[in-house]
Amino acid sequence: MNMVNLTINGKEANAACEPRTHLADFLRETHNLTGTHIGCEHGVCGACTLLVDGVPTRSCITFAVACEGAAVTTVEGLDNDEIATELRAAFSREHGLQCGYCTPGMLVSARDVILRMQDPTEHDIRVIMSGNLCRCTGYVGITRAIQSVIADRRARGIAAIPEGGRSRLGPAGSGNSGAASARASGSKVTAVASERKAPTAATRPAVRKDDGWKPQTTFTQSFTVAHPVDVVWDFFGRVGEVASCLPGASLAGEPVDGHVEGQIKVKVGPISAEFHGVADIARDDATRTGTIDGTGKDKRSNSATRGRIGYTVQEGNDPGATQVDVTIGFTLTGMLAQFSRSGLVQDVANRLIAVFVQNLEAKLTHQAGGGNGADAPPVITEFDAGSLMSSVIIGQIKRFFAKLFRRS
Repeated sequence: MNMVNLTINGKEANAACEPRTHLADFLRETHNLTGTHIGCEHGVCGACTLLVDGVPTRSCITFAVACEGAAVTTVEGLDNDEIATELRAAFSREHGLQCGYCTPGMLVSARDVILRMQDPTEHDIRVIMSGNLCRCTGYVGITRAIQSVIADRRARGIAAIPEGGRSRLGPAGSGNSGAASARASGSKVTAVASERKAPTAATRPAVRKDDGWKPQTTFTQSFTVAHPVDVVWDFFGRVGEVASCLPGASLAGEPVDGHVEGQIKVKVGPISAEFHGVADIARDDATRTGTIDGTGKDKRSNSATRGRIGYTVQEGNDPGATQVDVTIGFTLTGMLAQFSRSGLVQDVANRLIAVFVQNLEAKLTHQAGGGNGADAPPVITEFDAGSLMSSVIIGQIKRFFAKLFRRS
């Protein structure tokens, strides 16, 4: 396995992959950037075209390790690109797409034509776009869309950039080959020593909390435990013990500077997922509030999740009791996204929280009796969401018929 470091859509990214892994597979499987489509896998159809160091590149025949240090831009990274924005509108207006499978690669190649060709004829456009195949449109709408964007930009005084501003020849990404070769030329002993170094604040993967991310689904939940608020708040500060209360969760080590790595196993019917990820933890002793921002991915189902948990610990209504208010927001993509409907997820989450509270009570009671909370075994160690699906769905069906009969 090789660790590949890239800048993907303006953000630094890294992941381990086999030397034989193509860039398209690397982006789709390790970063869930599925806008890069794979067609022929021979570099012929152009569906997988993206930008590497600003150069249109066939990602299905480009090895990910060969792009070490390069800047990669996929169709997802062109959301705010001026030319791509104009092209999307033109493709829609001129009916330049039907099934849409070739469209991501078509847009990348068309953008390059507009960027570097001042006044191409229809024949020029057809020739230069011949590396992108489309089985639906007959290319008429595509050609018209490109022509209209070029005409509009030239009318606004925006000239083409000769050769797209590229000043050197060679394979895409080759401008970084010197640095990559220098890194690869180190001795095996040095490489092994580097792998054994403990991660530092600069090298640990981080959760990006300032990128404007908003969860797809958000809900709140509250629960009460029969223990003093100071005891509960202190317990929530011991992340390892808290994780042991959550069925299927485990940590890779103790938190360092509010950062922790771990995993959680989830079973949904016949599907077993194991999300490996990272989380950043923050606590405010003055207000007894905390946040957990985390991301994770399950390689087996190619599903990814990102979530944010905010919690507040306060005195409960009964003496010696503590109320915990939790807000959960998350986004789920990939195969398991089919289970992310808010009503279904909230029902399952309610049951999961009930199990968490049961384990939490057991540990706090053991601790109050003079034992160590960390030594107290949780009451429930496994959580099968699939076994709850039937009861959840049956409950929803019952509620539906109850409403129906009330209307009658």
